[in-house]
Amino acid sequence: MKTIDCQVHTYERNHPGRPWVGHLQGPPEVTGDDMVAAMDAVGVDGALLISPYAMYRFDGSYAREVQKKHPGRFGLIKPFDPNDAAVVEQIAEWAGYDGTVGVRIMLNRDLSEDPADPGINRVLAAGARHGFPVNLLAWGRLEQAGGLAARNPNTQVVIDHVGLQQPFEPPAPPEPFADLEKVLALAAHDNVAIKISGACTLSHEAFPYNDIWDPLCRIFDAYGLDRCLWGTDWTRAVALLTYAQGVEAFRVTDGLSDSDRAKLMGGSLQRIYKWAPQ
Repeated sequence: MKTIDCQVHTYERNHPGRPWVGHLQGPPEVTGDDMVAAMDAVGVDGALLISPYAMYRFDGSYAREVQKKHPGRFGLIKPFDPNDAAVVEQIAEWAGYDGTVGVRIMLNRDLSEDPADPGINRVLAAGARHGFPVNLLAWGRLEQAGGLAARNPNTQVVIDHVGLQQPFEPPAPPEPFADLEKVLALAAHDNVAIKISGACTLSHEAFPYNDIWDPLCRIFDAYGLDRCLWGTDWTRAVALLTYAQGVEAFRVTDGLSDSDRAKLMGGSLQRIYKWAPQ
């Protein structure tokens, strides 16, 4: 089974040709070449490349450049603005590009908290029409995510980053799994999957982060490993751990069988996103 990271970012240094809108915790740049080298060093076959909202907002052009340079290594996802009247047409255009596999909504970034919001629901409906999973950054808005999933049963919803707010630098929050029960409740919706991305940043311990496994196992039990997708969220996590540590923690734990690991670290992603690295 191929090993596939469900969330990585790449970006250039800030420059006038493609200026940053904001800032993402991490190195001054992580090019496509940098990301591929990091993956190759630890035997990661491919990744979902998420155009970083912090730098580029709704512009996915750099992610597309990386995919063209490294065909077959990355499936592409970018954020969309549900408040944009043209968002349905924009998703249709995105669906026509090589390597695109999904869309993303930054649910807690200046969007309505109403699960009936027409703009957000338009994005979920468009995702279903194009066969795209809709990724939700939903920490602090998990009840809304559940309402959206219920209103769009034909849309594959994927909750980013274990559904929890994660740190950009040490230390981890005192109670990093405080909202775990809300995360588990979302598993009742059959069309909801969850990214186990950035989970190591929630640990209060050094590698291999033994204190995260009990809550993660509760998530695995609630969703089933067919709906759980491992990932690192590199580069956001660089102040807390290396890329290799984010990979190896899931390889060395005895809490996963070989078949569990195969599903979590690539198999489930291939089924949900209908994509595999070549």
